[in-house]
This record gives sequence, C-alpha cells and structure tokens, in this order.
Amino acid sequence: MNTHITRRETLKLLAAGAAGLAVPGVPVFGAMRERVEYRRLGRTNLDVSVVGFGSLSIGLASTEQQRVTQLLNRALDGGLNMIDTAECYGHPDKNHSETLIGNAIGSRRDEYVLCSKVGHENGHFGQGADWSSASIHRTIDRSLKRLKTDHLDIVHLHGCTVEVLRAGEVTEALKQARQAGKISFLGYSGSGERVRYAIETDDFDVVQLTLNVFEQNAIDDLLPLTQERDIGVIAKRPIGNAVWRFAERPEWGWYAEYWDLIAPLNFPFFKGDALADPGAQGAGGMALRFVTSTPGLHTAIVGTTSPGRWTQNNGNVAAGLLSAEQYQAIRTSWRALPRKKRELA
Repeated sequence: MNTHITRRETLKLLAAGAAGLAVPGVPVFGAMRERVEYRRLGRTNLDVSVVGFGSLSIGLASTEQQRVTQLLNRALDGGLNMIDTAECYGHPDKNHSETLIGNAIGSRRDEYVLCSKVGHENGHFGQGADWSSASIHRTIDRSLKRLKTDHLDIVHLHGCTVEVLRAGEVTEALKQARQAGKISFLGYSGSGERVRYAIETDDFDVVQLTLNVFEQNAIDDLLPLTQERDIGVIAKRPIGNAVWRFAERPEWGWYAEYWDLIAPLNFPFFKGDALADPGAQGAGGMALRFVTSTPGLHTAIVGTTSPGRWTQNNGNVAAGLLSAEQYQAIRTSWRALPRKKRELA
C-alpha cells in the first residue's frame, strides 16, 4: 500500500483536525473547569488558560459553523479563555476563522482573551503582506466586525521583518489603535531574530513564538529576554503538528522538517504504544507537557476542528509538569542534534 503523504493530503489532515490527537472517551466537559491552570500573561496582567485555542485549522478547513460553535462553546464551558486567530486564516468569502469565532462566541466576549494579527489584509494563510499603516487600521476594523467585538485584547504584527519593525510605521499604527480603544496590548508573532528584535524594542507586551520538542531555540535565546522584561509568551505549534502520526515523510514545510527529527531525537514517547496513547504519557501528552513545563511560557495554542479536543489536551496538561529528569532528557536529546538541525527557524 502506498502511504506517501502529499502536500494536499497533509492539508486535508490538518483541516480535519489532525493538529490534535484522535481520542476515544473524551472526559465530561463541565468537570474540567477546576482542573484548568491559568497563568499571568506577563505585564498584560491577563490571566490565560495554559492550553489555548489556535484557529488556523478551522480556517484552513473552512469548517462548518455549527461544528465551530460546538467546539468553542464546549471549550469555554470547560475553562478555555485564550483564543488566537489572524487576519489571513481562511478564504475571505468562505468560513474565515475570525467570522467563525465571532458567530460562535461573540455573545460570550467577556469570557475570553482574544488575539488577532495584522499584515496580510488581502492575502490568506500568510501571503499578500501589506505593512502600511492604512492597511493595518483597515485590518483591525475588519477583525472587530468579523469577531463581533468592540476591542481586541492583543493584536500581533504577523511576521514582519526587522527592517519593517525598524521603520516604525507598523508599531505606530498599533499604538494609534490602542489609543483609540480598539486594542489593549501590542504583540509580535514570528520566529528567531525577528522576535528578538521585537522584544528588545520593548514596544510589545506579548510575543508569539514557536516552541515544541523539535524547536527549542526559544528556550535559550528568547525566553530569558521575555522574562527580564515581563513580556507575555504564547507558544505556537506546541505539539509540532503531531507529525509522528505519519507513516512516511510529509512533503510540506515544517511538517517534513519535524518528521526528519523523530529518529535522531529518539524520544521514548515517539515509540511503540506511546504513539497511540491519547493520555498524558503518550506522544501528544508528553510533547505538550514539555512546552507547558517550560519556565517563562504562559499559554500554548493548539489548533483543532474537533469538539472535545481542547478538553483532552487540557486534561493531559492537568496531569502535571514533567519531572526535572524528564524535561532535561528532552533538552539533552535536542542539544545533541547537529546545529543545522536545531536551527529550523
């Protein structure tokens, strides 16, 4: 049987909710609230659920509104209060993630912290960048309308270069939106040196960066800086898109890069029965707990289209932090990789 995974099939898997793990027997939703951990998101002083919701999957899949409504309301009932979206997560005229979220839980706006992004007004999935002040203002106004709210808690610059940041127009546009009461805090979403520069400007209250068992650079290079400045930290791709579930190497972007690291990292939770274990000791549970056990990390946003998945992920995190021995073993295996393999970003 041919198990080769094409880019199209990879997208379908993500769209179907493969960013989370398929599990039988989801726990009762209402019983989970008392087991939800909240952390202070740096100097914003916002308390956020350690397991947040990332909305790329629902936009990528053009997920049906009824399913998103069920998913998000169940998660809010269970204690979720951190929701991340973006201006370009989805096709403008077909179930854009911002529209789906607004329709699903706009009436419960006071129950969650809401983040969106700017920089791709007329593009989708990170294409069509426009860093002009006018575009940023239009994008924020459109996001407010789509999300059915009069304010956004955090707006991130969505991956602009250091040169764009240095020019200052984008940051000034966000400050103007804050002055107008449309947003509360400035954020930057990106990786590597771009995040470092954003941190060092001290203009940003929150950064969103990649952190998972495959990409650990931020632990050494960025988190000491955010802790020093009391900047909130959101982890994106915290379970590395669960690439261990593929029988053969995917072809698309960081899916392939992560998959290539499974063998050399040699984590015990990426072997045998742990691969199919949906619990805290399984592949997904251990990968997510590694991220949430990292000092200086406040919330990890996991994408899914499956109602109940947030509850499962939260249940795994509620099992507790990794032991110092477990955490350091993961760090040691990653540090043993050749430098090139450790610098995916």
